[in-house]
Amino acid sequence: MTSDDLVIRRAEKGDADEIFSLAREFGMTFRPERAAFDVALPHLLRNEDALLLAAVVGGHVHGYLLGFVHMTLFANGPVAWVEEAMIQTGSRRQGLGRALLEEFERWARRRKAGYVAMATRRAPEFYSALGYEESATFFRKVLR
Repeated sequence: MTSDDLVIRRAEKGDADEIFSLAREFGMTFRPERAAFDVALPHLLRNEDALLLAAVVGGHVHGYLLGFVHMTLFANGPVAWVEEAMIQTGSRRQGLGRALLEEFERWARRRKAGYVAMATRRAPEFYSALGYEESATFFRKVLR
């Protein structure tokens, strides 16, 4: 792959199969189910406060990023949050993640977000190299 082969664009309904396959690679507490995915995807594509990006190489989605901008009180306005970012196993370390995150940052700046944040235990060197710093401990409670 060369950088000329990579296209970062908004995801489309036709990307559903490839994005679903990538979402299943997370291997976390939740296992994505296709029926729920098919309900969520159209909502996300229409949501003005959400951005679902696809990293496309050779006509196929090799990665995606899902993020949001939302209002806050403490930050005097909006902030951006990366909810999901996944690169296909065989396509990592080729600039796809960087390109997705940089495009998300551009979108967040246009939306006047004060910062971009995410919760992850993976790839701390990657995020540090892009100027991110460790900021807080992440807590969660599964509600099912």
